[in-house]
Amino acid sequence: MIFRFVGARALNTFGRAVISATVLWELYARTGDPLVLAGVGLVQVIPVVLLFVPSGALVDRADRRQLATAAATLTGVIGIGLAVASALHAPIAVYLGLLLLLGCCTSIHAPSASSLLPMIIAREELPRANRILSSFSEVSQISGPALAGIALAAFDAQWVYAFVAITGIASGILYRSLPAPRAIEGAPENARRDWRAGVRFIFKSPLLLPALTLDMFAVLFAGVTALLPAIATDILHVGPVGYGILRASQSTGAVAMAIIGGRLPAWQRPGRVLLIVVALFGLATIGIGLSRSLPLTVLLLVACGALDNISVVIRLTLEQLVVPDYIRGRVGAVHFVFIGMSNELGAAESGIAAELLGVVPAIVAGGALATIVVGIVALKWSALAKMPPLAQLTPEA
Repeated sequence: MIFRFVGARALNTFGRAVISATVLWELYARTGDPLVLAGVGLVQVIPVVLLFVPSGALVDRADRRQLATAAATLTGVIGIGLAVASALHAPIAVYLGLLLLLGCCTSIHAPSASSLLPMIIAREELPRANRILSSFSEVSQISGPALAGIALAAFDAQWVYAFVAITGIASGILYRSLPAPRAIEGAPENARRDWRAGVRFIFKSPLLLPALTLDMFAVLFAGVTALLPAIATDILHVGPVGYGILRASQSTGAVAMAIIGGRLPAWQRPGRVLLIVVALFGLATIGIGLSRSLPLTVLLLVACGALDNISVVIRLTLEQLVVPDYIRGRVGAVHFVFIGMSNELGAAESGIAAELLGVVPAIVAGGALATIVVGIVALKWSALAKMPPLAQLTPEA
Protein backbone atom coordinates (compact mmCIF):
# COMPACT_ATOMS: atom_id res chain seq x y z
CA MET A 1 0.00 0.00 0.00
CA ILE A 2 2.85 2.40 0.80
CA PHE A 3 4.35 1.91 -2.65
CA ARG A 4 0.99 2.52 -4.33
CA PHE A 5 0.66 5.83 -2.49
CA VAL A 6 4.29 6.80 -3.20
CA GLY A 7 3.85 5.80 -6.84
CA ALA A 8 0.73 7.96 -7.15
CA ARG A 9 2.43 11.03 -5.67
CA ALA A 10 5.66 10.50 -7.60
CA LEU A 11 3.79 10.20 -10.90
CA ASN A 12 1.91 13.41 -10.14
CA THR A 13 5.12 15.24 -9.25
CA PHE A 14 6.85 13.85 -12.34
CA GLY A 15 3.98 14.85 -14.61
CA ARG A 16 3.85 18.42 -13.31
CA ALA A 17 7.64 18.73 -13.67
CA VAL A 18 7.45 17.52 -17.29
CA ILE A 19 4.60 19.95 -18.05
CA SER A 20 6.50 22.91 -16.60
CA ALA A 21 9.73 22.13 -18.46
CA THR A 22 7.95 21.45 -21.76
CA VAL A 23 5.77 24.56 -21.65
CA LEU A 24 8.78 26.73 -20.82
CA TRP A 25 10.71 25.32 -23.79
CA GLU A 26 7.85 25.47 -26.29
CA LEU A 27 6.63 28.98 -25.43
CA TYR A 28 10.11 30.46 -25.34
CA ALA A 29 10.86 28.87 -28.70
CA ARG A 30 7.68 30.44 -30.09
CA THR A 31 8.07 33.92 -28.57
CA GLY A 32 11.65 34.44 -27.39
CA ASP A 33 10.11 36.56 -24.62
CA PRO A 34 11.40 36.05 -21.03
CA LEU A 35 8.17 37.56 -19.69
CA VAL A 36 6.33 34.51 -20.98
CA LEU A 37 8.60 32.34 -18.82
CA ALA A 38 7.72 34.45 -15.79
CA GLY A 39 4.05 34.06 -16.62
CA VAL A 40 4.35 30.27 -16.75
CA GLY A 41 5.61 30.17 -13.17
CA LEU A 42 3.29 32.87 -11.91
CA VAL A 43 0.02 31.33 -13.08
CA GLN A 44 0.91 28.07 -11.31
CA VAL A 45 1.84 29.76 -8.01
CA ILE A 46 -1.05 32.23 -7.74
CA PRO A 47 -3.80 29.60 -7.23
CA VAL A 48 -1.78 27.85 -4.51
CA VAL A 49 -1.51 31.11 -2.56
CA LEU A 50 -5.07 32.32 -3.13
CA LEU A 51 -6.86 28.99 -2.65
CA PHE A 52 -5.13 27.52 0.39
CA VAL A 53 -8.04 28.50 2.67
CA PRO A 54 -10.91 26.95 0.64
CA SER A 55 -8.70 24.01 -0.43
CA GLY A 56 -7.82 23.15 3.15
CA ALA A 57 -11.45 23.44 4.26
CA LEU A 58 -12.57 21.23 1.36
CA VAL A 59 -10.02 18.54 2.22
CA ASP A 60 -11.23 18.44 5.83
CA ARG A 61 -14.87 18.04 4.78
CA ALA A 62 -14.61 15.63 1.83
CA ASP A 63 -13.13 12.20 1.14
CA ARG A 64 -9.39 12.83 0.83
CA ARG A 65 -8.81 9.80 -1.37
CA GLN A 66 -11.44 10.95 -3.86
CA LEU A 67 -10.03 14.48 -3.91
CA ALA A 68 -6.50 13.20 -4.56
CA THR A 69 -7.83 10.89 -7.27
CA ALA A 70 -9.74 13.70 -8.97
CA ALA A 71 -6.85 16.18 -8.79
CA ALA A 72 -4.36 13.66 -10.21
CA THR A 73 -6.72 12.59 -12.99
CA LEU A 74 -7.45 16.21 -13.90
CA THR A 75 -3.70 16.77 -14.25
CA GLY A 76 -3.79 14.09 -16.95
CA VAL A 77 -6.74 15.83 -18.62
CA ILE A 78 -4.75 19.08 -18.60
CA GLY A 79 -1.97 17.16 -20.36
CA ILE A 80 -4.45 16.27 -23.10
CA GLY A 81 -5.50 19.92 -23.31
CA LEU A 82 -1.92 21.05 -23.70
CA ALA A 83 -1.31 18.41 -26.36
CA VAL A 84 -4.27 19.73 -28.36
CA ALA A 85 -3.14 23.34 -27.84
CA SER A 86 0.35 22.45 -29.04
CA ALA A 87 -0.93 20.59 -32.09
CA LEU A 88 -3.14 23.55 -33.04
CA HIS A 89 -0.54 26.22 -32.16
CA ALA A 90 -3.08 27.82 -29.84
CA PRO A 91 -2.60 31.34 -28.46
CA ILE A 92 -0.34 31.74 -25.41
CA ALA A 93 -3.38 32.63 -23.30
CA VAL A 94 -4.71 29.08 -23.79
CA TYR A 95 -1.53 27.60 -22.32
CA LEU A 96 -1.61 30.02 -19.39
CA GLY A 97 -5.26 29.20 -18.73
CA LEU A 98 -4.49 25.47 -18.62
CA LEU A 99 -1.53 26.09 -16.31
CA LEU A 100 -3.77 28.19 -14.04
CA LEU A 101 -6.09 25.19 -13.83
CA LEU A 102 -3.07 23.02 -13.06
CA GLY A 103 -2.22 25.33 -10.15
CA CYS A 104 -5.78 24.91 -8.85
CA CYS A 105 -5.36 21.13 -9.03
CA THR A 106 -2.09 21.36 -7.12
CA SER A 107 -3.70 23.47 -4.39
CA ILE A 108 -6.12 20.58 -3.76
CA HIS A 109 -3.81 17.65 -4.48
CA ALA A 110 -1.06 18.70 -2.07
CA PRO A 111 -3.13 18.88 1.16
CA SER A 112 -5.42 15.99 0.23
CA ALA A 113 -2.51 13.63 -0.49
CA SER A 114 -0.42 14.69 2.52
CA SER A 115 -3.40 14.33 4.88
CA LEU A 116 -4.46 11.00 3.35
CA LEU A 117 -1.30 9.03 4.20
CA PRO A 118 -1.66 9.05 8.04
CA MET A 119 -5.32 8.07 7.59
CA ILE A 120 -4.58 4.81 5.77
CA ILE A 121 -1.37 3.39 7.30
CA ALA A 122 -0.25 2.60 10.82
CA ARG A 123 1.60 5.26 12.83
CA GLU A 124 4.76 3.15 13.08
CA GLU A 125 4.94 2.94 9.28
CA LEU A 126 4.98 6.73 8.75
CA PRO A 127 8.78 7.33 9.03
CA ARG A 128 9.50 4.59 6.48
CA ALA A 129 6.78 5.86 4.15
CA ASN A 130 8.11 9.43 4.36
CA ARG A 131 11.68 8.32 3.64
CA ILE A 132 10.53 6.54 0.49
CA LEU A 133 8.19 9.38 -0.47
CA SER A 134 10.81 12.13 -0.12
CA SER A 135 13.30 10.17 -2.22
CA PHE A 136 10.88 9.41 -5.04
CA SER A 137 9.65 13.02 -5.02
CA GLU A 138 13.22 14.27 -5.32
CA VAL A 139 13.96 11.89 -8.19
CA SER A 140 10.71 12.89 -9.95
CA GLN A 141 11.51 16.60 -9.69
CA ILE A 142 14.96 16.04 -11.19
CA SER A 143 14.18 13.36 -13.77
CA GLY A 144 11.03 15.07 -15.08
CA PRO A 145 12.74 18.08 -16.67
CA ALA A 146 15.71 15.96 -17.77
CA LEU A 147 13.53 13.41 -19.58
CA ALA A 148 11.39 16.22 -21.00
CA GLY A 149 14.51 17.72 -22.56
CA ILE A 150 15.51 14.38 -24.09
CA ALA A 151 11.97 13.77 -25.37
CA LEU A 152 11.76 17.25 -26.93
CA ALA A 153 14.91 16.49 -28.92
CA ALA A 154 13.13 13.55 -30.54
CA PHE A 155 9.40 14.41 -30.52
CA ASP A 156 7.13 17.40 -30.89
CA ALA A 157 5.88 18.96 -27.65
CA GLN A 158 2.35 17.65 -28.22
CA TRP A 159 3.53 14.05 -27.76
CA VAL A 160 5.32 14.95 -24.51
CA TYR A 161 2.08 16.43 -23.18
CA ALA A 162 0.23 13.29 -24.26
CA PHE A 163 2.66 11.22 -22.21
CA VAL A 164 1.89 13.41 -19.18
CA ALA A 165 -1.78 12.59 -19.67
CA ILE A 166 -0.93 8.91 -19.24
CA THR A 167 1.02 9.55 -16.02
CA GLY A 168 -1.83 11.65 -14.61
CA ILE A 169 -4.45 9.01 -15.29
CA ALA A 170 -2.14 6.31 -13.87
CA SER A 171 -1.66 8.41 -10.73
CA GLY A 172 -5.41 8.73 -10.33
CA ILE A 173 -5.87 4.96 -10.71
CA LEU A 174 -3.27 4.32 -7.99
CA TYR A 175 -4.96 6.76 -5.61
CA ARG A 176 -8.31 5.13 -6.30
CA SER A 177 -6.85 1.69 -5.45
CA LEU A 178 -5.92 2.80 -1.92
CA PRO A 179 -8.20 1.88 0.99
CA ALA A 180 -10.76 4.41 2.12
CA PRO A 181 -9.43 6.67 4.91
CA ARG A 182 -10.68 5.97 8.39
CA ALA A 183 -13.55 8.00 9.75
CA ILE A 184 -12.76 11.27 11.52
CA GLU A 185 -14.17 11.37 15.02
CA GLY A 186 -14.23 13.83 17.89
CA ALA A 187 -13.91 17.05 15.92
CA PRO A 188 -15.12 20.11 17.88
CA GLU A 189 -17.89 21.94 16.04
CA ASN A 190 -16.03 25.26 16.10
CA ALA A 191 -12.91 23.64 14.63
CA ARG A 192 -14.90 22.18 11.75
CA ARG A 193 -16.04 25.63 10.62
CA ASP A 194 -13.01 27.78 11.47
CA TRP A 195 -10.97 28.36 8.31
CA ARG A 196 -8.14 29.74 10.45
CA ALA A 197 -7.77 26.51 12.43
CA GLY A 198 -4.75 25.36 10.39
CA VAL A 199 -2.86 28.63 10.80
CA ARG A 200 -3.71 28.82 14.50
CA PHE A 201 -2.60 25.26 15.11
CA ILE A 202 0.78 25.77 13.48
CA PHE A 203 1.52 29.02 15.31
CA LYS A 204 0.53 27.56 18.68
CA SER A 205 2.37 24.25 18.26
CA PRO A 206 5.60 24.13 20.29
CA LEU A 207 6.98 21.45 17.95
CA LEU A 208 5.56 21.98 14.46
CA LEU A 209 6.19 25.75 14.23
CA PRO A 210 9.95 25.55 14.98
CA ALA A 211 10.31 22.53 12.65
CA LEU A 212 8.66 24.44 9.79
CA THR A 213 10.71 27.54 10.61
CA LEU A 214 13.93 25.56 10.34
CA ASP A 215 12.96 24.06 7.01
CA MET A 216 11.75 27.33 5.53
CA PHE A 217 14.85 29.34 6.42
CA ALA A 218 17.21 26.52 5.44
CA VAL A 219 15.67 26.51 1.95
CA LEU A 220 15.40 30.30 1.83
CA PHE A 221 19.01 31.06 2.76
CA ALA A 222 21.06 27.89 2.22
CA GLY A 223 19.55 26.48 -0.97
CA VAL A 224 22.05 26.60 -3.85
CA THR A 225 20.07 24.87 -6.60
CA ALA A 226 19.31 28.13 -8.42
CA LEU A 227 23.02 29.05 -8.42
CA LEU A 228 24.36 25.73 -9.71
CA PRO A 229 24.72 27.04 -13.29
CA ALA A 230 26.90 29.89 -11.98
CA ILE A 231 28.88 27.51 -9.78
CA ALA A 232 29.55 25.18 -12.71
CA THR A 233 30.41 27.98 -15.16
CA ASP A 234 32.13 30.69 -13.16
CA ILE A 235 33.61 28.93 -10.14
CA LEU A 236 34.41 25.34 -11.12
CA HIS A 237 34.66 25.90 -14.92
CA VAL A 238 33.24 22.46 -15.68
CA GLY A 239 30.69 23.21 -18.41
CA PRO A 240 27.31 21.55 -19.02
CA VAL A 241 28.47 18.02 -18.15
CA GLY A 242 29.74 19.20 -14.79
CA TYR A 243 26.50 21.10 -14.26
CA GLY A 244 24.54 17.92 -14.87
CA ILE A 245 26.66 16.11 -12.28
CA LEU A 246 26.13 18.89 -9.75
CA ARG A 247 22.38 18.96 -10.44
CA ALA A 248 22.07 15.23 -9.74
CA SER A 249 24.30 15.15 -6.65
CA GLN A 250 21.80 16.37 -4.06
CA SER A 251 19.15 13.90 -5.23
CA THR A 252 21.73 11.13 -5.04
CA GLY A 253 22.40 12.01 -1.41
CA ALA A 254 18.69 12.06 -0.60
CA VAL A 255 18.09 8.63 -2.13
CA ALA A 256 21.16 7.18 -0.43
CA MET A 257 20.03 8.47 2.97
CA ALA A 258 16.54 7.05 2.43
CA ILE A 259 18.09 3.61 1.91
CA ILE A 260 20.48 3.96 4.85
CA GLY A 261 17.85 5.54 7.11
CA GLY A 262 15.62 2.50 6.80
CA ARG A 263 18.33 0.45 8.51
CA LEU A 264 19.02 2.88 11.37
CA PRO A 265 17.24 2.72 14.74
CA ALA A 266 14.60 5.35 15.45
CA TRP A 267 15.95 8.69 16.66
CA GLN A 268 15.61 9.04 20.44
CA ARG A 269 15.75 12.85 20.23
CA PRO A 270 14.47 13.66 16.71
CA GLY A 271 14.12 17.38 17.50
CA ARG A 272 17.78 17.59 18.45
CA VAL A 273 18.67 15.65 15.29
CA LEU A 274 16.63 18.15 13.24
CA LEU A 275 18.56 21.08 14.72
CA ILE A 276 21.89 19.37 14.06
CA VAL A 277 21.18 18.37 10.45
CA VAL A 278 19.94 21.87 9.51
CA ALA A 279 23.07 23.39 11.09
CA LEU A 280 25.24 20.93 9.15
CA PHE A 281 23.27 21.80 6.00
CA GLY A 282 24.24 25.43 6.50
CA LEU A 283 27.89 24.54 7.10
CA ALA A 284 27.95 22.31 4.00
CA THR A 285 26.53 25.23 2.00
CA ILE A 286 29.38 27.42 3.22
CA GLY A 287 31.76 24.69 2.04
CA ILE A 288 30.13 24.65 -1.40
CA GLY A 289 30.70 28.39 -1.69
CA LEU A 290 34.36 28.08 -0.76
CA SER A 291 35.12 24.93 -2.79
CA ARG A 292 37.08 25.14 -6.02
CA SER A 293 37.08 21.39 -6.63
CA LEU A 294 34.35 19.52 -8.51
CA PRO A 295 34.71 16.30 -6.42
CA LEU A 296 34.53 18.27 -3.15
CA THR A 297 31.50 20.26 -4.30
CA VAL A 298 29.78 17.07 -5.41
CA LEU A 299 30.53 15.47 -2.04
CA LEU A 300 29.10 18.47 -0.20
CA LEU A 301 25.97 18.48 -2.37
CA VAL A 302 25.49 14.76 -1.69
CA ALA A 303 25.79 15.56 2.02
CA CYS A 304 23.20 18.34 1.65
CA GLY A 305 20.80 15.90 0.00
CA ALA A 306 21.28 13.33 2.77
CA LEU A 307 20.81 15.95 5.50
CA ASP A 308 17.73 17.34 3.76
CA ASN A 309 16.22 13.85 3.57
CA ILE A 310 16.60 13.42 7.35
CA SER A 311 15.02 16.85 7.91
CA VAL A 312 12.09 16.17 5.57
CA VAL A 313 11.32 12.76 7.10
CA ILE A 314 11.32 14.13 10.66
CA ARG A 315 9.23 17.17 9.72
CA LEU A 316 6.63 15.25 7.71
CA THR A 317 6.29 12.52 10.33
CA LEU A 318 6.06 15.11 13.11
CA GLU A 319 3.23 16.89 11.30
CA GLN A 320 1.36 13.66 10.63
CA LEU A 321 1.56 12.60 14.28
CA VAL A 322 0.75 15.84 16.14
CA VAL A 323 -1.99 17.24 13.86
CA PRO A 324 -5.54 16.06 14.70
CA ASP A 325 -7.34 14.31 11.86
CA TYR A 326 -10.09 16.91 11.58
CA ILE A 327 -7.74 19.78 10.62
CA ARG A 328 -5.13 17.88 8.59
CA GLY A 329 -6.33 19.43 5.34
CA ARG A 330 -6.13 23.01 6.61
CA VAL A 331 -2.73 22.45 8.22
CA GLY A 332 -1.50 20.69 5.06
CA ALA A 333 -2.65 23.59 2.87
CA VAL A 334 -0.83 26.13 5.04
CA HIS A 335 2.22 23.88 5.14
CA PHE A 336 2.30 23.62 1.34
CA VAL A 337 2.25 27.41 0.98
CA PHE A 338 4.79 27.74 3.82
CA ILE A 339 7.30 25.34 2.24
CA GLY A 340 6.35 25.80 -1.45
CA MET A 341 6.82 29.55 -1.25
CA SER A 342 10.18 29.11 0.50
CA ASN A 343 11.44 27.24 -2.58
CA GLU A 344 10.28 30.02 -4.90
CA LEU A 345 11.53 32.77 -2.59
CA GLY A 346 14.78 30.90 -2.04
CA ALA A 347 15.52 30.88 -5.75
CA ALA A 348 14.73 34.60 -5.95
CA GLU A 349 16.83 35.33 -2.84
CA SER A 350 19.78 33.42 -4.29
CA GLY A 351 19.65 35.35 -7.55
CA ILE A 352 19.29 38.74 -5.90
CA ALA A 353 22.04 38.03 -3.35
CA ALA A 354 24.39 36.80 -6.09
CA GLU A 355 23.72 39.96 -8.09
CA LEU A 356 24.40 42.23 -5.12
CA LEU A 357 27.22 40.35 -3.38
CA GLY A 358 28.62 37.96 -5.97
CA VAL A 359 28.03 34.23 -6.22
CA VAL A 360 30.54 33.07 -3.61
CA PRO A 361 29.66 35.65 -0.91
CA ALA A 362 25.96 34.96 -1.47
CA ILE A 363 26.39 31.22 -0.94
CA VAL A 364 28.62 31.61 2.11
CA ALA A 365 26.36 34.23 3.68
CA GLY A 366 23.28 32.08 3.04
CA GLY A 367 24.84 29.08 4.75
CA ALA A 368 25.92 31.24 7.69
CA LEU A 369 22.42 32.73 8.07
CA ALA A 370 20.83 29.28 8.04
CA THR A 371 23.21 28.19 10.81
CA ILE A 372 22.37 31.30 12.85
CA VAL A 373 18.65 30.56 12.48
CA VAL A 374 19.25 27.14 14.02
CA GLY A 375 20.70 28.81 17.11
CA ILE A 376 17.74 31.21 17.34
CA VAL A 377 15.20 28.39 16.99
CA ALA A 378 17.00 26.28 19.61
CA LEU A 379 16.88 29.17 22.09
CA LYS A 380 13.31 30.27 21.38
CA TRP A 381 11.69 26.81 21.22
CA SER A 382 13.52 24.64 23.75
CA ALA A 383 10.75 22.02 23.54
CA LEU A 384 11.98 20.98 20.09
CA ALA A 385 15.34 19.70 21.36
CA LYS A 386 13.52 17.80 24.14
CA MET A 387 11.02 16.18 21.80
CA PRO A 388 10.62 12.43 22.52
CA PRO A 389 10.87 9.70 19.85
CA LEU A 390 8.39 10.24 17.04
CA ALA A 391 6.50 7.06 17.92
CA GLN A 392 5.56 8.57 21.30
CA LEU A 393 3.96 11.71 19.86
CA THR A 394 0.19 12.15 19.98
CA PRO A 395 -2.13 14.74 18.39
CA GLU A 396 -1.91 18.12 20.08
CA ALA A 397 -5.05 19.89 21.25
